[in-house]
Amino acid sequence: QVQLVESGGGLMQAGDSQRLSCAASGRTFTYYWLAWFRQAPGKERECVAALRWGGNSTYYADSVKGRFTTSRDNAKNTVYLQMNNLKPEDTAVYYCAAGLSVGGVRQSDYSYWGQGTQVTVSS
Repeated sequence: QVQLVESGGGLMQAGDSQRLSCAASGRTFTYYWLAWFRQAPGKERECVAALRWGGNSTYYADSVKGRFTTSRDNAKNTVYLQMNNLKPEDTAVYYCAAGLSVGGVRQSDYSYWGQGTQVTVSS
């Protein structure tokens, strides 16, 4: 049974840095893409970053490029989202997701989801 558990959310101020973690379990993720989505109130859920677990390929949305970095720790089976220079518009629930579609950025590309962690950035 695949389980994705996010942690690291909270209340931050504009300009702060924060790291989200996603602990993955239940299968070998070598051929999977692990993505970070976010959903702000009243908005569609969007993919902000993704990486291929077994390689070096990554994806970043234009809105976070240069500020967010996703990485993985194979030994801990954990994926991270390092968020720097946070802005109020980054406020959202952040979800970790796993799927087999190469470089997918749509929700339908991902089969497994975490429960989400709230990130709130005040100005």
